[in-house]
Amino acid sequence: MTLSIITVNLNNREGLQRTIDSVAGQTFADYEWIVIDGGSTDGSRELIEQYQDRFAYWCCEPDKGIYNAMNKGIAHARGEWLLFLNSGDWLYEDTTLEKVFAKEHEADILYGNVCIVKEDTLQNITYPDNFSFYWLMNSNFSHQATFVRINLLRNSPYNENYQIASDWEFFLKSALKGLCFKHINETIAYYDAYGISSTNTDKNEEERMTIKKEIVSPCILKDVDIIQKYYDLVADEQIPAIDTLRKKNKFFHQCVTMNLILMKTINRIFYRKTQNGD
Repeated sequence: MTLSIITVNLNNREGLQRTIDSVAGQTFADYEWIVIDGGSTDGSRELIEQYQDRFAYWCCEPDKGIYNAMNKGIAHARGEWLLFLNSGDWLYEDTTLEKVFAKEHEADILYGNVCIVKEDTLQNITYPDNFSFYWLMNSNFSHQATFVRINLLRNSPYNENYQIASDWEFFLKSALKGLCFKHINETIAYYDAYGISSTNTDKNEEERMTIKKEIVSPCILKDVDIIQKYYDLVADEQIPAIDTLRKKNKFFHQCVTMNLILMKTINRIFYRKTQNGD
């Protein structure tokens, strides 16, 4: 089995129908489909029962949050790769999965582009082929457009202590472990931006800051911000590039030499792993 698609739903019957129509219309057939419903009362269960022959596993029962539901799906998955396509999200084209798996992949995590849907507007997001430590500290991939090898999440399931940012924690830890990320320059999915992570920005930022403090030492966090401010000033041509700064620029001296070396080392890990993807 190449792929396990996991769909999490709670009282979003209309969105679930859209997701079902999308997956059912795929030209790619080597997948199983798992639906985890959190005990919906809006007719979602009846819709799931209507299509139950398409699902390898489904349940409709209370859970402890979205990551608890996603972990339930992981526990029942048998595919080599995992894709989390939650209710309301849908695949970009009928041939999307066929394009992704037209060849074998050696990477640990595949990430594609996404189209965000909000209030009848569309925003196409293209992710970088190679990403830096700073980029991942301040950005994230869309799980709707990311394919993860099953063993990674079997061995380290999503942290259920977080409501919003556990997938970001997983990506950050994976990158720091030196796992191989590969960008697929295709739009994978439409992302329904009415989910909790999009609407509860304060909670999202709170959780991300907790994760940063736990994973990255405070001295690195400080210098990440300093270094980025420096790069921004260079980009705006407010100060000269690093090779012409010498010792006269007071701002540059805020970047402690040893921490700069550490930051560059971390960045090299990221670039090496992304560039060495198949």
